Order: sequence, then C-alpha cells, then structure tokens
Amino acid sequence: MGDFYQNGIITTLHNLADRPLEDIEGELLAFSRRRPMGLILPSLYSELEGEALPHILEELVEVPYLGEIVIGLDRADSDQYRAALAFFSRLPQRHRVLWNDGPRLKALDKKLEDLDLAPRELGKGRNVWYCMGYTLASGRAESVALHDCDILTYDRSMLARLIYPVANPQFNYEFCKGYYARIADGKINGRVSRLLVTPLLRALKKMHGDMEYLEYMDSFRYPLAGEFSFRRDVLNDILIPSDWGLEIGVLSEMYRNYANNRLCQVDIAECYDHKHQDLSAHDDESGLSKMSIDIAKALFRKLATRGVTFDSETFRSLKATYYRIALDFVETYYNDAVMNGLSLDIHNEEKAVELFAENIMKAGEVFLARPMERPFIPSWNRVISAIPDVLEQLLDAVESDHAEFAQA
Repeated sequence: MGDFYQNGIITTLHNLADRPLEDIEGELLAFSRRRPMGLILPSLYSELEGEALPHILEELVEVPYLGEIVIGLDRADSDQYRAALAFFSRLPQRHRVLWNDGPRLKALDKKLEDLDLAPRELGKGRNVWYCMGYTLASGRAESVALHDCDILTYDRSMLARLIYPVANPQFNYEFCKGYYARIADGKINGRVSRLLVTPLLRALKKMHGDMEYLEYMDSFRYPLAGEFSFRRDVLNDILIPSDWGLEIGVLSEMYRNYANNRLCQVDIAECYDHKHQDLSAHDDESGLSKMSIDIAKALFRKLATRGVTFDSETFRSLKATYYRIALDFVETYYNDAVMNGLSLDIHNEEKAVELFAENIMKAGEVFLARPMERPFIPSWNRVISAIPDVLEQLLDAVESDHAEFAQA
C-alpha cells in the first residue's frame, strides 16, 4: 500500500486502494474506442524458452483492451522465427513479430546503414526502435505500453496500471514510467538503480548545484524500469541510445521534448523480479559492469548538452563524491532490510559500489576520448525525411515475413 506523498517535480500516481483489476480494465476498454492501445515487447528468442515469457503470454491472452501487440524478435533463425509465430499465435489481439534477423528487415537495415541512419549497435535499443517504427507504420495504436519479456512476477494488472495514465482521455500525459519495489525471495534487488544511479545523481547535484534536469531525473523512483507507456506522437522525435543507456536516454528525451506536467510515474506492482545480470567485475563489455558504464555516459552526454563541462579532474572529484554517498546508501538499505526482515549482503553491496566507482571513471575517459561519438539512433522523423516511404517499406517487410512463414 503506497502513500500519497509527491516527491520531486514529476507527478506520482500511487496504488492507494488496490482497485479491482476488472474496474480498471473496464475503463480501459471504454477508453480504447477513442484511444486505441498497443503493446511493444522487445524479446530475445531464448526468452520464448524461458520461465517468464510463457506466463506473460498467458496473462496477455486475457487482456481485453489491446488492439495490437508488436513483438521484436532478436537472435532467431528462420526455424526459430516460425516457432515464434506459433508461440504467439495464441494471442487473440492482432499481433506481428518483427524478425530482426530475417533477410527483409536486414535489407532495410542495410539501406538505412548506407545513409548512416541505422542503429549502430545490436541490442534492446535497436529492437525497440524498429518496434516503434512499426507502431508508427501500422497506425493502429494511439496509446502504447512497453515492457520487458523476462518479468517473473508478471500479471496483467501491471500492464493495466502502466497504460492507464496515457490512455485516459481526461489525462494530459504523454509519457508514463512504471515503478515498483525490487523485492524478491527475501532480498532487496535493483543494485544499479540503488547503488549507481541515485547516488550518482546526488553526487552530480552536490557538484553542480541546483539544476532542474538533475532534480527531474532524481524524481523518478525507479529510473531504470523497463516499463513505460506513451502517446504515439512521442515516437516521431525521440532519440534513444542503442546501448544500456536506453532507459536514462528515454527519460532525458522526454525532459527535452515535453513540459514536466505532461509526464508521470505510476506504481504498477507490489513486488517485481526478473532475470538478474551478473556483476561482471572483470568484463566491461557485459553484465552490470557494461550497464553502469553506458548509464554514466548517458548522463554525462545529457549534462554536456546543458553546458556542463567535464575534464579528468571533474571525473576524479565525481568518483570520490559518488563513493562516499553510495557507501552511506549501503547502510541505509541495510537498515531498511533488517527492519523488514529482509537480507542484504553488505560485502557484495560495497563490492558493487567499488565497481561502479571505477566505471564512472571509465565512462568519463570514454566520454573525453570520443567527442565525435554519436550515441543516439536517429529519430524516425529524420529517417522519414531521408526515405519518405520507409515506414511503408518496414510495414511491407513485416507483413511479407508474416504471410510467408505463418502459412508454412
């Protein structure tokens, strides 16, 4: 049961009354007549064989208000794409699976690459970007939710609460971020958000003083949540990173494009658990180590666009300031865990803080060494300007794949 307290500069929509799901879904079904709704699911093929996605599918089958579900499928050959079509065929809603590794979509990607408009990295950001393009191309959804496919604690009330703020015609929100308690199996999870993002934002505020962007970012209760919803017009101009900085990049873009009163966050679950990444302390190219570097770079890039200058001395000071704040947070979370009968390993928490402190320096070094690096995938408006019929080409590629393999 949440409280009604509003912190920061972003509206928080709480779960104050445990309202019955049937009531919310009934309203959403009524809203769908004016604001058709869709869902984007970025997925790896391996997730079809996991524990989480089959259960998510069972829940989605019962959702009455969605007009379209767009699934982005990565790392799949032709047999696996065919298997994915069979896997998702249970969905009663209109749905399409984007075979990102198929010849048609790879040909379109090559056409974009030749014009320097294609995503430069494989991964979730690229997957989401093409799903957003297909959502624009199909024109079947006015309000769209997006969530990951590895949520072990999923139920369809999460989706209902997530999409409600951008689906209700009486609300003015263009974007909504989901949040939840990262508690599972008697432990407090969410290390990157707790031990990197929040203390890093506080350290940047201490060093750079009152800055609305930092206050904005610090207003989100779980900034790294992979669950958010938006109105379709958001998709035209948004610039998203292709790396692990996706969630931070999306929040930064919403700050750039919209007034704060058009943005909100909503409590979507009492508990949440998903696939956990390894810390990968000795590998900067995987796990939480790579994630922490990409997130720090995303924050540094955004601050640079606001006139903040960085040099080596700045990053050394930032590392020291972050380290002290983060260690204080470890004690705070430990006390919170003990009072609630949960476990929290101080040694592992401080190991994570030490790694993140080192990676703040590494992120700073990369930021200074590559001033010409283009971190964002181009907006769909820019792509359409270069190739006016690109959305039609994308739509045709997806529909042709579906027609060929669904009949096989």
